[in-house]
Amino acid sequence: MLVAGVLSALLLLSLVLASDAVAWLRHPGFLAWQTIAVAVTVQAVPFLLLGTLVSGAVNAFVPARVFQRALPRRPALAVPVASAAGVLLPGCECASVPVAGSLIRRGVTPAAAFAFLLSAPAVNPIVLVSTAVAFPGSPEMVLARLLASLVVSALMGWLWLRWGREKWLRLPGRERGHQPGHGRWEEFRRSFQHDFLHAGGFLVLGAMAAATFNVLVPRSVLDTFASSPWLSVLFLALLAIVLAVCSEADAFVAASLTGFSPTARLVFMVVGPMVDVKLIALQAGTFGRGFALRFSSVTAVLAIAVASLVGWWLL
Repeated sequence: MLVAGVLSALLLLSLVLASDAVAWLRHPGFLAWQTIAVAVTVQAVPFLLLGTLVSGAVNAFVPARVFQRALPRRPALAVPVASAAGVLLPGCECASVPVAGSLIRRGVTPAAAFAFLLSAPAVNPIVLVSTAVAFPGSPEMVLARLLASLVVSALMGWLWLRWGREKWLRLPGRERGHQPGHGRWEEFRRSFQHDFLHAGGFLVLGAMAAATFNVLVPRSVLDTFASSPWLSVLFLALLAIVLAVCSEADAFVAASLTGFSPTARLVFMVVGPMVDVKLIALQAGTFGRGFALRFSSVTAVLAIAVASLVGWWLL
């Protein structure tokens, strides 16, 4: 394994040192791609770091019973309260799924837990501040993101309350949070390390993809999507699902997609924290494949519709 790694490193070094490779690395197109990718990453890393620190602290030090006691007993009222709690209790996508499972196991109605699952990564203070930084001088973008995300999360909770079936839901068997015999600081360290490295990888991939779209995709192709209000919305919604950028950083990726309308970029920021490939996988592993497919599909359609309406109204 070590020998193979050394040989691979030597081969890569030889390619970089080759004249053709050096010329390619100095190409204006590559330099532009590198500049965009690094700029998006550097802008987003502080918010990602802060978000995963807060998420790890909540996971390690805040008992799940705190959430249960704070919610009204009536499920219909608990849903909007849980949705609004996402504004006060930051958490990234990776943490929101196990936290929701823990809440359900401890007696919180699934509808409220799912509302919190969707809102926490989308409307927490770190995400809203990062959005304001990514879109300077555009407070309406922050307001639109907050409003659209809260509406989608509450509607999904009420939809589950009305039409959800317990047989679709496989309750998780693995706890996340404080475990007997484990120090809380050790749990905080592990949670932070996992979330930061996991989300950081997706951030780098998202920044690289955004740079690729800006540099390699012909302007005529982007104009085809960007010139159509509906195609641009659907295109960026699909892009958000595939890229799976962490919610603390997705505003910077959206801001870099300057060829698209504000509404399309709002859809990107609303859909991404609620439905992406890694979230679908996490939900399938925690609650079951049947639940993940149904819940993610309905959430995606509702998020696109609500964000489009809010964008048309405010932007």
